Amino acid sequence: MQKKITASPIGAPRNNMFARIKSGRLIIGLSLSMALLPSLAGASALEQFKSFVSSTQSAKGEFYQQLVKIDAGSKAPKVSSTSSGIFVFARPGKFIWTYQKPYEQILQADGDKLFIYDKDLNQVTTKSLGNALGSSPAAILFGSNDLEKNFVLKEGQAKDGMEWLEATPKAKDTTFDHIGIGLRDGIPQAMELRDSFGQVSLLTFKNFVKNPPLSAGQFKFVVPKGADVLNQ
Repeated sequence: MQKKITASPIGAPRNNMFARIKSGRLIIGLSLSMALLPSLAGASALEQFKSFVSSTQSAKGEFYQQLVKIDAGSKAPKVSSTSSGIFVFARPGKFIWTYQKPYEQILQADGDKLFIYDKDLNQVTTKSLGNALGSSPAAILFGSNDLEKNFVLKEGQAKDGMEWLEATPKAKDTTFDHIGIGLRDGIPQAMELRDSFGQVSLLTFKNFVKNPPLSAGQFKFVVPKGADVLNQ
């Protein structure tokens, strides 16, 4: 069966880290104290986001993703694919983003390199991370704290019980034209990633844990036995 084309929240396909990817190979502690929650309850999205960035060095949780296609002349968006999995990250540039359904695939970065492991093909693609995270959606969660260097941030409209922050990449050669971040009580609950192909990738997070204990070798990638390795 032919695999559909989709967009990753990390913007990392098998052969182009920050472009589109086949959906069949879909790639891309300390909780907030109760004393802080009242002050964030009525805070703007930008205030909540800055609080999150300054207080979060690492996190883990679960995600659910839907790729929505908006066709010209059609009022109802169409869901073309869904996926789900788990993630863990540590700033800056260290993360493991694991797609569990419908196909298993792992994106893992150790701060220097990105590893994309396709279980079905038993293939690992590696690429230098460099400054590539800068204007990508991955930078929202995994990058440095200096997000305003790469994004124009502004308040969005409240919806679905969340305050929304709008992030527009300053760079012109990014896959995504617009990124929305929905926050509640100082924690990201959802992301909307809009690309230039008329697709919207909707991400929702649950069981989000801030600053969990992580092992020293948490983000060290070990090539699976017998896997082919492609270096880009």
